Amino acid sequence: MNASTAQAGRATRAEIESSWRRASMSGLRPEAALDRLSIGEFDPRSRLLVATAPVLDELTDRLAGTTFCIALADSTGRIVDRRFTDPRTERALDRISAVPGAQYTEENAGTNALGTPLETMRGVTVHGREHFVEALKVFSCYGHPIRNPVTRRIEGVLDITGVGPEANPLFAPLMQRAVEDIEQRLWEGARQAERRLLQAFQHAAQRRCRALVGFGDELVLTNRAALDLLDPSDHAVLRDIASAAPGSGELARELVLGSGAPVTLRAHKVGGTPDGVLVELTPRARTRVPRRRTGPRLSTLDSRLAELRTSGEPVLIAGEPGSGRTRAAHLVAGARADVLDATDLVVLGEREWAERLDSATAEALVVERIELLPEALCARLARRLAERPRVVLTSAPQPDLPAAVRSAAALCPARVDLPPLRNRDDEFARIAHAMLAEVRPAARIAPSALEALIAQPWPGNLRELRGVLRATAEKRTAGDITIHDLPAAYRNTGRSARLSGRERAERDAIAEALRITGGNKVHAAQRLGISRTTLYSRMRAFGLPR
Repeated sequence: MNASTAQAGRATRAEIESSWRRASMSGLRPEAALDRLSIGEFDPRSRLLVATAPVLDELTDRLAGTTFCIALADSTGRIVDRRFTDPRTERALDRISAVPGAQYTEENAGTNALGTPLETMRGVTVHGREHFVEALKVFSCYGHPIRNPVTRRIEGVLDITGVGPEANPLFAPLMQRAVEDIEQRLWEGARQAERRLLQAFQHAAQRRCRALVGFGDELVLTNRAALDLLDPSDHAVLRDIASAAPGSGELARELVLGSGAPVTLRAHKVGGTPDGVLVELTPRARTRVPRRRTGPRLSTLDSRLAELRTSGEPVLIAGEPGSGRTRAAHLVAGARADVLDATDLVVLGEREWAERLDSATAEALVVERIELLPEALCARLARRLAERPRVVLTSAPQPDLPAAVRSAAALCPARVDLPPLRNRDDEFARIAHAMLAEVRPAARIAPSALEALIAQPWPGNLRELRGVLRATAEKRTAGDITIHDLPAAYRNTGRSARLSGRERAERDAIAEALRITGGNKVHAAQRLGISRTTLYSRMRAFGLPR
């Protein structure tokens, strides 16, 4: 029995037809079981939950003695709270996984009053027969989106559900009034947080003459010294770094701004705000405002590679796929170097590959992806390295190398470990603008788009970033690239941008385990010592691709 058959003979509203079509296209079937939806984590102290708690308390009191349920989902469709007064309602909800932590999107649960309002961006009534999944047809419900009163973005959905074939006509006005109360509380909370940030900023500005920046959710404050010192792209980098500031105490870090000015950054959270941060910048150069450079600025990494080019010794360049190993190798070896790639073994065979290794006569030799070499060729490579010729090797991160490869790599006196892109936040703006200039000279990435890009985990590193920028530049042929021009999967600035230092380390460990296991979730979970369910939950929380 399919969705269209179930609706035969009944008039179907257009918004329900569209919802069923979306659910079907996602691969969901009407007979799908909902008793085992995966459960993810959420922040119990989020602004949404703080603002809704009193409203939900009042609704619960008003619904006492009924079998109705109130559910609250966040902007991803994940249930973060539910209220009821009848234990039978609780058991019925548990049977369909309508519990805190479950993601009730149309993709997971079909047409429903939590996921469908997120798609339509307006209030939706769903009568029993209009649910896509058979298990939900005993319920009728109404859901209304909750919008941030400042940004007008959807923060969540408030839903009321009852058992029966038809939704009560009073559902809609009841939820609409409750949503108005919640949005008012969000507004008051935002205004209060902004006032506290402004007070903290003014107090700090009175005591210091250094560059000062204050970051709130939708507010950025700067004094004149910061205005003179910072490029627009610096704001996204500073916000990303400052988001790791501890709840108490101070984050200190040295970095180089887009202008080339070296500064010391100190950041601390503003009490009484969900994400307010004050950042103080102290130039480490004598002049407060550096002279603008006319040419590209060399990074510390590029300077190190330039030094190695004159050393004449074997060099190992290690890093994740896409981290720029080939480019780095050619910066060291020069444009006239011979190149051997271990992937060519498939075509050449071991004998011819070894002969090419021995017969290379150029000034320098680059050997790529040595982690793929068999043991016999590792020994052959080791003999070549022992002669101390100009050889540059590229490989996966050193801890991942087989024993025979590590033995050969150990003969390189000079080693460069290329950091993954997710750990290069203070260089990110320079890297992104340089890549974009290759496609659209003089183009600019707006700070909001840069902030979203910095927040991504980038498992494909530089190669992935280059692909995203190329696709975006082809779509936006004039004007600044804004966050709305980015592919949908790269627009999120929420969770990833607010990760603590511990959470970032956890995210990196998961990404590394997935890379080592070739994306096999079972093996990655075993490697990390966690269950597969926990792995999926953490991947969703950190925005890692599945």
